[in-house]
Amino acid sequence: MKKLLACLFLGALSQSVWALDAADEQRLSGIQQRWAQIQYQMPADQRTAAFEQLAAQASAFTHERQSVAEAWIWSGIVSSSWAGAQGGLGALSKVKQAKADLEKALAIDPNALQGSAYTSLGALYDRVPGWPIGFGDADKAEALLKQALQLNPNGIDSLYFWGDHLYRQKRYTEARAALQKALQATPRPGRATADAGRRQEIEALLLDVNKKLG
Repeated sequence: MKKLLACLFLGALSQSVWALDAADEQRLSGIQQRWAQIQYQMPADQRTAAFEQLAAQASAFTHERQSVAEAWIWSGIVSSSWAGAQGGLGALSKVKQAKADLEKALAIDPNALQGSAYTSLGALYDRVPGWPIGFGDADKAEALLKQALQLNPNGIDSLYFWGDHLYRQKRYTEARAALQKALQATPRPGRATADAGRRQEIEALLLDVNKKLG
């Protein structure tokens, strides 16, 4: 559980904040940058406490700007990362909170951040244990990830999570094609750390895919 959730949201889920006002954009950027610092530059044993603090900031953002879908998306991402850092059954409550936040974002604006809520929620359904422990469901994951790809067909995250889903379904040839395409994604301004981390994950998964294909 811990290992699966630790890499669930590598922060690379935002593409554009053009719909936000300047204050919201600055606030969102701060959450994104802090997330990347925790995930990629902080020792693992310090991440739980750091994500807890960041989750409080993200939650405050949603409470103060309840109509901003981007705030709910990143609240979900941070909660998921916090769960991954903590691990164990105690993390399930945070995963459920992340699910609720992402569903709220979809209700407000499913197109926000180029469909990132679909990507994030699909990834949750793919990685969280199924009933009776959790709500994991591979079919729901596939439907959500396909919706994400419709909105963002060339995004590094939408392609990575789709490739990962295909790998989990033993559809290795399709997975390789998706992951290779993900490596060609255009870098995102201000997201160099997140992009680098994602590419490392893609390359690692490609190694596993190629082993399966022989």
